[in-house]
Amino acid sequence: MDSISLIGLVLGLAAILVGQVLEGGHISSLVQPTAFMIVIGGTLGAVMLQSPLRVFKDGMVMAKWIFVPPAATHAELIGRVVGWSHVARREGLLALENQIAGVSDGFTQKGIQLLVDGVEPDRLRDVMEVEITAWESRMKLGAKIWEAAGGYAPTIGILGAVMGLIHVMENLTDPSKLGAGIAVAFVATIYGVGFANLVFLPMAKKLQAHVARLVSLREMLVDGLVGIANGDNPRIIESRLQGYDV
Repeated sequence: MDSISLIGLVLGLAAILVGQVLEGGHISSLVQPTAFMIVIGGTLGAVMLQSPLRVFKDGMVMAKWIFVPPAATHAELIGRVVGWSHVARREGLLALENQIAGVSDGFTQKGIQLLVDGVEPDRLRDVMEVEITAWESRMKLGAKIWEAAGGYAPTIGILGAVMGLIHVMENLTDPSKLGAGIAVAFVATIYGVGFANLVFLPMAKKLQAHVARLVSLREMLVDGLVGIANGDNPRIIESRLQGYDV
């Protein structure tokens, strides 16, 4: 669990709600299902319209990284690569084939298989870096759907405000309906700006940071595999991988 994401979200919402109370307002006045439906539904529709299905699905799946980031760590990866290098030095590269079954990541499996197949180190690096570039581009597109949501939400909020004001103008002769229309008008704007700046845009930035970290880990893995292919000493490989700032 990424506690700082949870703390940041709670702190941001609490600041708004406490400010509302301190200003003499009621929290219940900010709860407007109609405004919520307009802003969230309109923003979701706009994002779906601009995104291919695969990119939209990637973005939705990546959303869980905000609170449960990918588990891969710098130290864990170093330990695995150094372990493989010891196996390769003792038993040869072919012995690494037994390690593939214990790896769940397809990218890592491919790298080890290339080692087992005796691919030249430079060729191995070229093949793996092409995969890294393609994967990075795909993940960045997924993260950008939240950035797009942050761009659309305020505008949809304004649209909701205008709709609320239209409702008010249509019912000027019925004072009992004026309050609800005005509430939707102003709360829709709050929802649009609030979701954009407290949720969608911060999510996009955090997801992009996770993608950058995972790319660095993949580059680090490739460096380690190339070291194994070159027959480097495990200590040299470990020292080089520890230099990565991940």
